[in-house]
Parts: sequence; structure tokens; C-alpha cells
Amino acid sequence: MRNKYMVLAIAVAGVVGLTACEVEKKSDGDVTLPKYDVTKTQEGNVTVPTYEVTTPDVTVQEKKVEVTVPDIDVKTASEKKAEGK
Repeated sequence: MRNKYMVLAIAVAGVVGLTACEVEKKSDGDVTLPKYDVTKTQEGNVTVPTYEVTTPDVTVQEKKVEVTVPDIDVKTASEKKAEGK
């Protein structure tokens, strides 16, 4: 359970870090898609296999745990520049 919260904390820190990035577009992109000419040569027949799945019994419980999360201070490049660093 502790690892679950640790992974969640790391994921949140990663998302916060990525959203604080400054992005500047340098040039326009261009994609030329190839053109295809496709003709049907025969009729198809699809038979999907059948499965019987037996799932395990799962007991879900809730446990309250207090987690200490480190304090993270994220600054953009312009904020650092304004501080003179």
C-alpha cells in the first residue's frame, strides 16, 4: 500500500514538473501522406475464439495511512531569471 502512494506521489511530481515547462514553437511542421489504391479480391470470414474466464475472489479493504510528501518548489526559467540566479 505504501508503494502505491509512493508511485502516486512520484507521478504527481512528474506531472507538475512537466506542466511547468515553457514551450516555444520554432518552425511549422508538414506531413505529406502517401496515397493508396486498394481493391478487394475476396470476401472475408472472421470467427472469433470464445473464452471462459474464472476470476479470483477479491476482498477490498480500506486502510488510512499518513504519508509525508516532500515539499517541491518548481520555478520556470523566467522566474529564475527574475530572481537573478
